[in-house]
Amino acid sequence: MPQTGSFPDDIDLLMQNVARLFAYEGDAKLVSILADANISADQTGYDNWDGGTYTYSVYMAIPQAIYLEINSELEAITTKISEKISQFMHPYSNTWLGKIVISPQLVESKNWQQNAKDWLAGSGIQNQGRVRSNNIASRESDGLLFRSEPEINLYKALKAKGVAFAPLPVFLKGGKEYSRIEPDFILLKDGIVLCVEVDGDTVHKESPAEANARTRILSNEGVIIERYSAKRCETFERAEELANEILTLIEKHKRNRP
Repeated sequence: MPQTGSFPDDIDLLMQNVARLFAYEGDAKLVSILADANISADQTGYDNWDGGTYTYSVYMAIPQAIYLEINSELEAITTKISEKISQFMHPYSNTWLGKIVISPQLVESKNWQQNAKDWLAGSGIQNQGRVRSNNIASRESDGLLFRSEPEINLYKALKAKGVAFAPLPVFLKGGKEYSRIEPDFILLKDGIVLCVEVDGDTVHKESPAEANARTRILSNEGVIIERYSAKRCETFERAEELANEILTLIEKHKRNRP
């Protein structure tokens, strides 16, 4: 571990390693929470036992949409984060970890009253990406939600192509075997329905069997599933190349259709 200083000074170092542990475990929800949080630490207690013992609490301000989504799970989430931080506490002598406090971020808007009126009028209301998910969509572009910058790059590239598509739609299948999926993109062109999944590097990767099981509610209905690495659209220019490749693939499926 790099040279440590005081606990508050090292809070960013600690939390990036906590996020890495959650990523190794495949816990996308915790990784996405930490990735979008403003994090700080302050001394909240002192005891003169054993030469002086200091207690520090950790404060995490997260985007309001994420806070509302995880509000019912705050106790379990703070417990998980506390357990992970504790694994890195050994270099800090006479230091105890206090509370983990998660709160919504304060957002300033000069037009907040007009925005409130627009909301009351129904402007911008949607259900895209709003279903409870273990991989929270925390980024926004054109009023739509995305999980990563590469997804936003591909969204812009597909939009420029004039193809009909849905970013991060929610598909449900009821019945005895209820299932839900939030694919990254669904494209519709010339009678072909194509699902595009952008695989990132920040969380535990699915095995092929896990990926197939998750998308089965689409593939069973004839939807074509294609997966691409996030590196393929890490810039807008690369996303344009991928968009061209996707459209060429759709044309190939069209020609081969019975």
